[in-house]
Amino acid sequence: MTRVHPRGRTALLAVGTLLTAAVLPLTAQGVAHASAPNSGDVIANLFEWNWPSVANECTTELGPKGYGAVEVAPPEDSIRLNQTSHPWWEVYQPIGYDLNSRMGTSAQFAAMVTTCHNAGVKVYADAVLNHMAGNNNTSTDSYGGDAFNSSAYSYSQPGYTSADFHAYPANCPNSDLSISDWNSVQQVQECDLSNLEDLYTEGAHVRQQEAGYLNSLVSLGVDGFRMDAAKHIAQADMAAILAQVNPTTWTGSRPYVYQEVIPGSSGSLAPGAFESNGSVIEFTYAQDLKAQFTGNIANLKTFGSSWGLEPPASSTSMVTNHDTERNGSTLNYKSGAPYILANLFELAWGYDVPQVYASFTWTNSDDSPPSDANGYVTGTDCSNGWFCTDRNQGIANMVGWHNATAGQQVANWYDDGSNLIAFSRGNRGWIAINNESSAKTVTVETGLAAGSYCDVIHGDLTPSTGACSGATVTVGTNGTATVTVPAMDAVALYAPSAAAGTVGQAFSVNETTSWGQNVYLVGSVPALGGWNTSQAVPLSSAGYPAWSGTVTLPAGTYVEYKYFVKNADGSITWEPGNNHSFTTGASGNGTLNDSW
Repeated sequence: MTRVHPRGRTALLAVGTLLTAAVLPLTAQGVAHASAPNSGDVIANLFEWNWPSVANECTTELGPKGYGAVEVAPPEDSIRLNQTSHPWWEVYQPIGYDLNSRMGTSAQFAAMVTTCHNAGVKVYADAVLNHMAGNNNTSTDSYGGDAFNSSAYSYSQPGYTSADFHAYPANCPNSDLSISDWNSVQQVQECDLSNLEDLYTEGAHVRQQEAGYLNSLVSLGVDGFRMDAAKHIAQADMAAILAQVNPTTWTGSRPYVYQEVIPGSSGSLAPGAFESNGSVIEFTYAQDLKAQFTGNIANLKTFGSSWGLEPPASSTSMVTNHDTERNGSTLNYKSGAPYILANLFELAWGYDVPQVYASFTWTNSDDSPPSDANGYVTGTDCSNGWFCTDRNQGIANMVGWHNATAGQQVANWYDDGSNLIAFSRGNRGWIAINNESSAKTVTVETGLAAGSYCDVIHGDLTPSTGACSGATVTVGTNGTATVTVPAMDAVALYAPSAAAGTVGQAFSVNETTSWGQNVYLVGSVPALGGWNTSQAVPLSSAGYPAWSGTVTLPAGTYVEYKYFVKNADGSITWEPGNNHSFTTGASGNGTLNDSW
């Protein structure tokens, strides 16, 4: 931009609503989004919600509560069986890679992605690449209308023929194509998983079609993928497919990839052997949580890599998912309070990228989600047929707690030797979890500065003002608090900025402007507008071409921020590239000199 007559402004402290989002506002084509990605990493797994319901949840719940992403069910066309009741697993038997499915039309899917982005929420799609439909099916009907014949290995939409599938004896050594040895790489990756026709992912045609499918999702704004049955795809094949996938349109980064690799096999089939292609989903984490929350949660003091978990930088944790809630290996909504408490612990412990699972209720393991007569999933009603874990007040508010304590170490551990635990995350948050049948009163070290704190398990906190809709807890000058934790319940506190201490932070960026243009600063904390551009900090041009200002920020806090130019007509031009980020110091003042 060419400067003509810059209009100077004095930097002001702006405090806005907390939308906790990271700004990467330009698509690969240079089109500005209406909002910016949330800076949080918590994934809401809305299993088999239809697309309009996902869109609504992003707007009303996930975005406002600070969820970083939503995982959605496989969006491709899938088989529809010849029966009146349509099991949930139909969507894991692909027919074609167009986006008309049980959950809605391709237009509804695209609208959902846009709506979630406008709420600051990334979208991760469950991707089924290992196989197509079952070879034991007789149906030739699909939700999207694609023509196929599984008995002939013929799928018209991707153009697959028998040459595109693993076969006996060339690939699979078993004549029935089953897996009999789960430690055999050949069988696990070249035979059929549960009769599902295994794609020849070594072939250029299959790789091209699958990468094209992923790119079609990326072009609509999808930000990442859960790779279904990744254990059954050779790591080199997955790498070759992912190498053809484009950067995401919202952030310009590689899609976030997390892979389903069920533990139990050894060597090159163990979960750790798949980390070169992305994170792995931590089944062991979920199984261990069940063991402790049905036993003795005091054991969780050492929970982490020493328990055999995958490294935190390479794993995505969960309390349950659609398979494990049915096979009984993990807690689920039927477990009652321990299920809720385990989710609170997952969010508080902060080991890796956490998921919160929310889906439909069921009696039999094959039950369909609430659907119409043709099997299309109907709108989510959290009071009827669905269990919306993501909306539980304590869990939803712990997403904000999790985001606020990011980067802080577990400290101030307390336990009663059985089923009452408490700990802090540095000096930013504290939680007590009571997995016992009676209320417990304890006086413990919280790690927090003296003050009054909102119990976010039972009340809503407004971070920008500190207002609380529920009970509060007083922390004394020595950092201790006396807290009564109800039976099978929890109490959680986190520090408002003032209680955590503050630092003065100077910002400066060089940018030439035209008359009527001004440079602003916006970021992930309330003092930087909470990513609300209407509450951004205006910078001064007194040192032009440097635009600068000083803002009071909470000490010891991870911050993401970005600059933008506001034009005379009120429109905005964002600084290109990734977000700036840093962690404020413990005290004193700091200076950041940035390049536009």
